[in-house]
Amino acid sequence: MRYHRSLLLYSVLASLAGFAAPARAAEGSQDPLEMQRARAAWLAAKSNKVYYAPQFDLSALPAYRPQQKLSGTIRHWGSNYLADSTLAKCLEDGFRKFQPDVTFEDNLKSTFIGMASLYMDRADVAAMGRKATWEETQAFQRVFDSRPVEIAMATGSLDIPGWTWALTPVLHKDNPLAKLTLEQLDGIFGAQRDGGWKGNEWDPQAARGPEKNIRTWGQLGLTGAWANKPIHVYGYNLNYHFPRDFAERVMGGGYKWNETMREFGNAASADGKLISAGDLLIKAVAEDKYGIRYTSIKYLDARTKTVPLARNAAGPFLMPTLQTVQSRAYPLTREVYYYTFQNPGRQMNPRVKEYLRFVLSREGQACVQSDGKYLPMTAAFAAEQRAKLEAGGKAAKADGG
Repeated sequence: MRYHRSLLLYSVLASLAGFAAPARAAEGSQDPLEMQRARAAWLAAKSNKVYYAPQFDLSALPAYRPQQKLSGTIRHWGSNYLADSTLAKCLEDGFRKFQPDVTFEDNLKSTFIGMASLYMDRADVAAMGRKATWEETQAFQRVFDSRPVEIAMATGSLDIPGWTWALTPVLHKDNPLAKLTLEQLDGIFGAQRDGGWKGNEWDPQAARGPEKNIRTWGQLGLTGAWANKPIHVYGYNLNYHFPRDFAERVMGGGYKWNETMREFGNAASADGKLISAGDLLIKAVAEDKYGIRYTSIKYLDARTKTVPLARNAAGPFLMPTLQTVQSRAYPLTREVYYYTFQNPGRQMNPRVKEYLRFVLSREGQACVQSDGKYLPMTAAFAAEQRAKLEAGGKAAKADGG
């Protein structure tokens, strides 16, 4: 009964916003094991492929100089994207040239196991293709009574599916809109809210009212036939990590979305191939000139486009390119992380600290560049991460909860 009431309510809201009611049947199989097998085959085809030829000058990054000679094992768990490429091997082999008595115990199956491997004492360092979620940070805090140490280890890719690509707004090619800001994206995709999450800390400063909702193209300055047309919003299934990354960067960590947003997820075709939500979303916008979505520019086709994006109205308005993403000038550039722990008042595991110093060095970032998927860090961004690391991580005492 509740389902039918929800469907009826959605139909009313959708009709008011100009949407057709969603189809009941999904495209392709939604069986999770079938999708997992399709995803594994999809990843295998990408593992050794170099998408970006080396082109960034890494000379401003410091060379790695060991602070001490170490021995023992680093338990290294987390993101499969380090293992489904040459990156983990390059980093570990490169580190062992300086620290031959250190070995690695790898379990790089998924970002989903990263934080749990730390708070269940199965790992010393966890690789994650995104920031830790509220739930992950909260669980860590409950176990250790402190926050995890978070160190960015690479910049995400421009447009490689799976490799933490830059988020990009996508419109129908006939849409005359010329540019967008993050505040406008918040107005389009978000809704009024009482605050937002920064990690697992609630921030009332992220609140905003309904007057900032943007629901028609005229509110973005379009005139004529476009002025009163409703904006049709398409997005990834809210259980995926893309919406969380988008919400953190665009909506102040708030998770109240446009009430008519259509959600899409991956599927598996009858022949075992992955049907990407990105492709399904592009198809939806390509067939709806009043539609908008966010995704990777990889999915753009002749029927769709993106526009320059800025953090605020003062600009600069930038397109997503290798240069603007690697330099971190593009507003929706993302990062890849390592997480570890340090009990307040105690030193960080010296093997982990030395390994992270290597990752943030010229040699470590050369591994990122040679793998050709993630992008190497700028000298300034790497210096910020080294400062956090050399400060001992400074794992903050939890405030409670």
